[in-house]
Amino acid sequence: MITVFGSINMDLIATTARLPKPGETVAGTGFSTAAGGKGANQALAARRAGAQVGMAGAVGSDSFADGALALLREAGANLSLTKTVEEPTGTAHIIVGGDGENVIVVVASANGTVGEEDAVSAVAGMAPGDTLMLQLEIPAASVEKALSEAKRQGVRSIINIAPLTADAARLGRMADIVIANETEFELLAGKSGIDGAEREAAMRQLHAETGQTVIVTLGAEGVVAVHEGEVHRARGLKIEPVDTVGAGDTFCGYLAASLDAGLAFPDALRRAAVAGSLACLKPGAQPAIPTAAEVAARL
Repeated sequence: MITVFGSINMDLIATTARLPKPGETVAGTGFSTAAGGKGANQALAARRAGAQVGMAGAVGSDSFADGALALLREAGANLSLTKTVEEPTGTAHIIVGGDGENVIVVVASANGTVGEEDAVSAVAGMAPGDTLMLQLEIPAASVEKALSEAKRQGVRSIINIAPLTADAARLGRMADIVIANETEFELLAGKSGIDGAEREAAMRQLHAETGQTVIVTLGAEGVVAVHEGEVHRARGLKIEPVDTVGAGDTFCGYLAASLDAGLAFPDALRRAAVAGSLACLKPGAQPAIPTAAEVAARL
């Protein structure tokens, strides 16, 4: 069983031939809305991967709320720990360029009301061996409380330290498994401009200090991890990306679901990497998350 404690958003997506420079206006080529939020994205990915998933978070009492939860509800995720508040539903304002790269502005709104009492409620019904998944689009104090409760109850914790915040390094060291991209890992390691062998050495050092599994996603280069004293690498698929929004969340959700299902760590890492690649082939975050069958067909 996986419980995701995190953000729920409505994504407002504009496409354009190229991303604008600061102060520049460019013509858009399309607009759409899609359910999003790093927490909800990861929850849907884990559910599509085959896991039993509960989503703990908050939406507003506005017109965006139903749409933000629609795909989770359709997939059969447990939404009993998702509360409705007076603040608006969180939104992400996304611009996607012709090369698939993106810029994003996230407005927390309802996600900012997720408190420490919600963290206690999210973990209370979990059993030893269950998995708690977190990100950093809800208040840091709530994430910290959830991590503490998970440790106390023998629940495996996974944190994706995105988006990068001032609390990311501290919170990242509290989880059993930490997932970061290259930039986020530099903050976690306290070093900048590292790559290749130097990054691997820093990952080994962090693993030795904390005992946690350390995973760094490398975009088109795949992923590298240190788990139980060993370095593991996995490659995704060679693709021409349409939209990279949600690819990292897909990786996280599939990794959690694969470990929850008892897959060996190298197999879980590879499955998650392939799923993340497939998520780049369609626009939007949640609509692009592949099914378990689609991933299995490419393994």
